Amino acid sequence: MISPLFRNAARLAATLAPLALASAAHAGNVAGNAAQSGDPITSALVWMQSILLGPIATALAVMAIAGVGFMMLTGRMNWRYGATVIIGVFIIFGAPRLVATIQAI
Repeated sequence: MISPLFRNAARLAATLAPLALASAAHAGNVAGNAAQSGDPITSALVWMQSILLGPIATALAVMAIAGVGFMMLTGRMNWRYGATVIIGVFIIFGAPRLVATIQAI
């Protein structure tokens, strides 16, 4: 059984998704200036990076971690699943640093 809190969080995320896409499209124009080579694959990847690391995505990640943390505190969520969500957010936002570290080796 899915808790009402989780359902409301899912509805909020679904409601804010179009805003994230509109903001990311604008950020993609700014970030796309770095990829003016005309390569559509590079432009698409820069756009995807701006979506995954933009301010709307950051706000959604903060809300997701807060919701998961609250559900874990109240005993409504498995600790293993909660830790998986939190580690996933850290990996997403730490990806540029991880790639830079691997490239430096």
